[in-house]
Amino acid sequence: MLGAVPSVASLPTSLRDALRAGADLELAAVDTRSTPGIGGKAEAAAARGGIAERLDELQERLFAEGTRSLLLILQGMDTSGKGGTIRHVVTALNPAWVDVAAFKKPTDEELAHHFLWRIERRLPGPGGVTVFDRSHYEDVLVVRVHGLVPPEALPTRYDEIDAFERRLTEAGTTVVKCMLHISRSEQKERLLARLDDPTKHWKFREGDIDERARWDAYQEAYADAIRRCSTDVAPWYVVPADRKWYRNWAIAQLLLETLEDMDPRYPPSTLDVPRLRKRLADER
Repeated sequence: MLGAVPSVASLPTSLRDALRAGADLELAAVDTRSTPGIGGKAEAAAARGGIAERLDELQERLFAEGTRSLLLILQGMDTSGKGGTIRHVVTALNPAWVDVAAFKKPTDEELAHHFLWRIERRLPGPGGVTVFDRSHYEDVLVVRVHGLVPPEALPTRYDEIDAFERRLTEAGTTVVKCMLHISRSEQKERLLARLDDPTKHWKFREGDIDERARWDAYQEAYADAIRRCSTDVAPWYVVPADRKWYRNWAIAQLLLETLEDMDPRYPPSTLDVPRLRKRLADER
């Protein structure tokens, strides 16, 4: 299972195998600037076109099949690139068949319900793809770091998440969970870049600086959640994300491998093609 990310030469054939996390995950040992599975930025750029074309085909087949769905979960520290991934990767898909849900601080209505209530309302329908920008994992991350629930409540929440994701997969939804893993120094550079660019000031919250003081607590919370909730039916992938170009290629490749494994099929045709051709040919 994922500890120190393997070198390109030692990679297995699947990027999912390389980035998959398990019960022995050591998050601090994962090099956030590593690029497993690809030789460099130019190679990744050259591959993206072919990946996008193949994703478009597979997504159409998934929609046409109309029975299964795909859920992509993006988690990560502030500035890790959740929005950038959606902008550069997810937009390669047909937007008519994609839904993006960004889960911010819960509203009063959401807080009045079970923590999975707002999640269940945004799940993909048959044939659809949904992307979660943050997710139900906030309820074992932020709430843990800020002490919003007692520590003894966390094991129950992990169990509830596991059971929820198992139900999703049994109902036909494939779940792809990606932690965009950046370093503290890289986050600092990205926050400074936002201050340097007036067009990015709207994205800056002073609270982001306060949260940096809790960096180690967040890393511990992420590691525990990933170790506990990376299962056979819904594994976690830890994506080194200091290099934006690698993050984008890796997420696209993970989606491609997942959809190819799902192998959606066009439904069998019931059309009487010769008759319909004749009708069109006979039209004035």
